[in-house]
Amino acid sequence: EFNPQNMANTVWAFATAGVAAETLFGAIASEAQRQVVDFKSQEMANTVWAFATAGIAAETLLGAIAGAAVNRIGDFNPQ
Repeated sequence: EFNPQNMANTVWAFATAGVAAETLFGAIASEAQRQVVDFKSQEMANTVWAFATAGIAAETLLGAIAGAAVNRIGDFNPQ
């Protein structure tokens, strides 16, 4: 089982490499939705960046992350 950091790092690496592995991104999207409350702010940001960069539509996941982020907006810091 991937934890939030493993999932964020994996999709970040694939997006950085320019590889939109749709099956992998889909599996991670499903699992990430279940664990979204456990994501740290950096993991949320990296995951959203990776899906956007890879051009993978994951509206349900992104909505779940947006909801979680709103509840923890104070945890985010500018970089």
